[in-house]
Amino acid sequence: MSEAREGARGGGQAGSGEQAGSEGQARAVPFRGGGFAPRPVRLVAPVLFVALALGWEAGSRLGLIGPLVLPAPSEVIAAFWRLVETGQLWLHLGASLQRLLIGWSCGTLLGLLVGLAAGLFSLGRAGIVPFVAAFFPIPKIALLPLFIIWFGIGEESKVATILFGSFFPTVIAVYGGVDNVDRGLIRMGQSFGLSRLSIVRKIVLPGALPAILSGFRISAAIAIILLVAAEMIGAEYGVGAYVLLAGNLMATDQLLAGVAILSMLGLAVSWLLGRAERHFLKWRT
Repeated sequence: MSEAREGARGGGQAGSGEQAGSEGQARAVPFRGGGFAPRPVRLVAPVLFVALALGWEAGSRLGLIGPLVLPAPSEVIAAFWRLVETGQLWLHLGASLQRLLIGWSCGTLLGLLVGLAAGLFSLGRAGIVPFVAAFFPIPKIALLPLFIIWFGIGEESKVATILFGSFFPTVIAVYGGVDNVDRGLIRMGQSFGLSRLSIVRKIVLPGALPAILSGFRISAAIAIILLVAAEMIGAEYGVGAYVLLAGNLMATDQLLAGVAILSMLGLAVSWLLGRAERHFLKWRT
């Protein structure tokens, strides 16, 4: 009798185990590793842009938006096309690109070297960090008259303004990126007998690279802003000079065409930096 009860109890336990096993197999655990991985959604931005442009055009055609206040996109495109046909676009854009390339490249390179010195050496940190903290909050465009006195009204003052504005955010980004590298990785490299140069090249720079590239994005945006402001003072050619002239003439279609050129310039710089991030940060994927 007891053997029969034990057999029934064992059979019940086996049955409940099989039922629990079948329920466990039916409930699949979802993959939780890709929740913060960004996925490209390519159609959202073009659809929003086209919808905004169509609504803007419709408002202008229906008289809801005044032509002087905000001309229709078709008028802005026509003004842009006149720039292309007359060849003025390449004169203005070429002058702006030359100033931007020289000023931003020199400011970024100098900021990279100074930021590394502040992040890697105690003496450099003691002297550089207070200097950056004192000068970074100063609006760089306020120093343009001083640069004009020092370097003249020509290209040198405009390039110096862009260089000075690109230098400080780059220093802060590089210094912060180096300072935030995991110290455990550095100690691991020291325990394996790596030299200081090898630790900097193989551990510190790769670990700080995401912050450095983010700093490049910020400094490039600041450089474009300072480029326009500098070109509005004493420049014959340049997108900023073109925008200022269009504003003085109340030609809002030409003014918005200049703004569109600046927007495309910013998008091109952002695309190039995005390509650089995908190339140098492939190890994060």
